[in-house]
Amino acid sequence: MTRTPDPRPDEATLEDLRSALPAERREPALGYPAVEAWEAENGVTLPEPYRSFVAEISNGSGPGPLDGGLQPLGHLPACWAAGATPRRPDAMFPLEAEWIWEDDESVEHDEDARIDAVFSDGSVVLSAQDTRSFWLLVTTGPQRGRVWLVADVGAGPAPDGEPAGFAEWVRDRQAG
Repeated sequence: MTRTPDPRPDEATLEDLRSALPAERREPALGYPAVEAWEAENGVTLPEPYRSFVAEISNGSGPGPLDGGLQPLGHLPACWAAGATPRRPDAMFPLEAEWIWEDDESVEHDEDARIDAVFSDGSVVLSAQDTRSFWLLVTTGPQRGRVWLVADVGAGPAPDGEPAGFAEWVRDRQAG
């Protein structure tokens, strides 16, 4: 692992994240030793403020009124495709801009290796939007720290094609 942790977010950011997720929906936080063990095992350092969130606030959450909940670190939603390419959070995330492969004539079939890389490389799964769309936090490359929506038809920065980090994504989801 070549990255050192980003600076810990300020208390105001962490307090915003705490208030965005009611205590009754939170799973127990992992603590920094468990986060560091996951990072060592996966060869990547998690971007802040997500790293501090799972270490100090909550490692996942139950469903809420506006969302399906957050996945625990390294876990996949039940609707994730069985037999999918193994996740590689340390590999380079392959995109820097939106890519709608459904409209891309260079994509000959749904099993294109480039599509598999978007789903499996350089990210952790935050949540399922529905059974075919997933929110990912990019862990490598120029998009590191940004949240992307990846679906069966394409992928793009979230929300609405505008890059957002984890804290902004949580605030947007809370607002509905």
